[in-house]
Amino acid sequence: MSGVAVQHFFDPVTSTLTYVASDPTSGCCVVIDPVLDLDYASGTITTDSADRLIDFIKAENLTLKLILETHIHADHLSSAPYLQSRLGGKIGIGGRITTIQATFAEIFDEDNGFQRDGSQFDLILEDGDLFPVGELTGEAFHVPGHTPACSAYRIGDALFVGDTLFMPDAGTARCDFPGGDARALYESCQKLLALPEATRVYVCHDYQPEGRPLAFVSTIAQQRQDNIHVGGGISADEFVAMREARDATLGMPTLIFPSLQTNMRAGHLPPCNNNGRLFLKVPVNAFSGIDMRPFAEQK
Repeated sequence: MSGVAVQHFFDPVTSTLTYVASDPTSGCCVVIDPVLDLDYASGTITTDSADRLIDFIKAENLTLKLILETHIHADHLSSAPYLQSRLGGKIGIGGRITTIQATFAEIFDEDNGFQRDGSQFDLILEDGDLFPVGELTGEAFHVPGHTPACSAYRIGDALFVGDTLFMPDAGTARCDFPGGDARALYESCQKLLALPEATRVYVCHDYQPEGRPLAFVSTIAQQRQDNIHVGGGISADEFVAMREARDATLGMPTLIFPSLQTNMRAGHLPPCNNNGRLFLKVPVNAFSGIDMRPFAEQK
């Protein structure tokens, strides 16, 4: 169950961790949660973060087989298509992606040209599905709560949890996005905490609470004992009350609208208009239910 090599890459702008998990025997590798760089103020997209991954994979003579998303991220754009164009590999995500696509197609007023069947992805992984990484075997876990479509992936003794768990001193992720559910997140955490104690737990974000240095890996044993939200025998009711109260104080991620529009397309940007220009929408009061028609220009 062991033998997997893991290299992390940290994007300080979005506090996102991307991983290259590889089988040392075959040289096959998986990239998990890659970042595409967006300067929101200028509308400029660059590939510096992705290029660092590419340089590493080439330098290590690895073969990219899979690019896995743990969920549709709301805080950064995915560089999966760019990586695929340079190194190959299939883009994969959890099987509930269609739920997310249906939800956000409405929010962004997508027309029938936007497919809601997950077909933008090459591989759809259901709970318990296995996938090869060279001579190693990966396993997908459906872990809803942060979003309805979150997945975690175990490769050897390494578990990539996305936003289901953070480092023990940071707890868990928010559950107030459309389709999020605090009680479902608690159950998902318990599902992962039931794995063997020595399992290495790699998180998707680290916000460095109290200004501590970057941290990104713990163990199931450490999470069970020390996670401030779900460790130490905290009950489901206690967790739900804490999580819902905490979520009510949080602002929206800066890149939520460009991220959702892009990531629900497997990292592909929306189509260009008839003039060859590309735009990302900012739906006003998207989550408030307020009727914006009185504020809009009348034609």
